[in-house]
Amino acid sequence: MRYLGMSVLAASAVVLGACGGGEKKGADTTVTTDSVSTTTTAATTPSSSAAPAAGAATAAPITGKTYDVKMLMDDKGYRFDPATLTVKAGDGIKFINVSGGPHNVSIDPASVPADVRPQLAANFPNPTSEMSSPMLVNPNDSYTVSFGNVKPGTYEVHCTPHMAMNMKMSVTVQ
Repeated sequence: MRYLGMSVLAASAVVLGACGGGEKKGADTTVTTDSVSTTTTAATTPSSSAAPAAGAATAAPITGKTYDVKMLMDDKGYRFDPATLTVKAGDGIKFINVSGGPHNVSIDPASVPADVRPQLAANFPNPTSEMSSPMLVNPNDSYTVSFGNVKPGTYEVHCTPHMAMNMKMSVTVQ
């Protein structure tokens, strides 16, 4: 009986040892808000090649101004303040949870022209889905979106949890 227990223990050690190696860690990706920081690490195997998908773009940095947009719930309801904003290509928008969260920043991909979609999606750091930010739970949590390399047009933004309560805004890129 003692021999069988030692055999099972030795076999378990071999199996666990085989599962632990052979992968290289990729770069850390960090989403930082004023009060929350989330880090994820992507693992890649030596045999995989990380080629961008067809039509994929890389995130464009903010090269102009950064505008603050407050995300609120007050006596006027759930809203973005301002509800309309005009920016230039290369500007950024910092969305700040002031009250009534959790909030997020989301753009419906179907409402964005096909030739703009890859770049705008790439400009959303650590999205939860295409062109959708993580939830901003605490007051002063923020999320910044670059409009670098985004073609002129009007883009409709909404907060997914409060969309039914008309928490929407329009961003016009010149």
